[in-house]
Amino acid sequence: MMAGDIQATSSRVKTVFRVTGGNFLEMFDFFLFGFYATYISKAFFPTGNEYASLMLTFMTFGAGFLMRPLGAIFLGAYVDRIGRRQGLIVTLGIMALGTILIAFVPDYQTIGLLAPALVLIGRLLQGFSAGVELGGVSVYLSEMAPPGQKGFYVAWQSGSQQVAIMFAAIIGYVLNQTLAPADIQAWGWRVPFFIGCMIVPFLFYIRRSLEETQAFLHRKERPTGAQIFQSLAKNWEIVLLGMLLVGMTTISFYTITVYTPTFGKTVLKFSEKDSLIATFCVALSNLFWLPVMGSLSDRIGRKPILILFSALALVTAYPALTWLVTGPTFGKMLIVLLWLSFLYGSYNGAMVVALTEIVPQAVRTSGFSLAYSLATALLGGFTPLVSTWLIEVTGDKAAPGIWMAIGGACGLAATLLVYRRSVAPSGVAAA
Repeated sequence: MMAGDIQATSSRVKTVFRVTGGNFLEMFDFFLFGFYATYISKAFFPTGNEYASLMLTFMTFGAGFLMRPLGAIFLGAYVDRIGRRQGLIVTLGIMALGTILIAFVPDYQTIGLLAPALVLIGRLLQGFSAGVELGGVSVYLSEMAPPGQKGFYVAWQSGSQQVAIMFAAIIGYVLNQTLAPADIQAWGWRVPFFIGCMIVPFLFYIRRSLEETQAFLHRKERPTGAQIFQSLAKNWEIVLLGMLLVGMTTISFYTITVYTPTFGKTVLKFSEKDSLIATFCVALSNLFWLPVMGSLSDRIGRKPILILFSALALVTAYPALTWLVTGPTFGKMLIVLLWLSFLYGSYNGAMVVALTEIVPQAVRTSGFSLAYSLATALLGGFTPLVSTWLIEVTGDKAAPGIWMAIGGACGLAATLLVYRRSVAPSGVAAA
């Protein structure tokens, strides 16, 4: 490899690190909210009924996702008009504000109803920011990637989230080993959120050094906000199909990461340590499969990978969980979660870059973000809530597998419809 090539590769690696930092913070905080849901429910939603408190907590968790479409529309239009770099700095600021609010809010016993209200506001701010964060990062990576390597580079958007989950799991494991359960309930669960706040200044520092993408700089026209909204309305079919494509991703991801600790503790009755170890292994598996399958999609096309793994999710998710809940052991839980991780990582490695390709360039950030946000708000974001509810009403501990199978059906249907279009998405190899 020539010296110039080595320097260019090193520069791209640094850029990927800078741009994905906000994704890291977002998923770090989201995972913490899911993992410490039982503690948060007692601190902010003390109803005297464990199920009701947990449902209120997951409703608050899900409320943040309802803000995502608004963030996608308004912040997405801002990014498409002003630029990728400036937009990513703004989203990081809003996200940091929500994180700080959740970390420092006193509990219900101290300030009463103001406590859950402030936690809800923090989640809404995080959701508003996250509405465009994933889209902004994915578009930035796709526009800076070398020709023929978009799948590999864009996969690191999701890859950074897996690093965040592993980091959060390690912190949780250390706390679980060093603190008594009463101390974790009283104040220990806040420690990871404080660590997240401490990371914020560093993330601002590295994002400020980002350069604008050449694809954006070379655009001759910068559409106004009104023109962007009109274009989104005109391309509603692409946004809808994109939402269904992402449905498989968001449902499976929140099932195997954010919901897993709660499922392991409250349903399977495993220890927190076992749930954390399993979650760490899932994130590590995701981190492996995402770039591998993103790179493979650069070679064989997005379509065959999307069809295969959405179909596998449709037909295997529920049977896998049924096998797990029938005599659950830690080994069986790990096997099932790693299988579901394989399905998620393989599908998402091809899906994210495919979504950047089917959305018109002029509204690429807002269109991608709106599709992703609608999927998260209507499908994936409420996975912990839906899974908890399904188990309660059916009495079937494997019921979350039904929800993941629905996600597989969404991904499969959307893939078939997207690739039946008369004009194939740009950059996507035909299958």
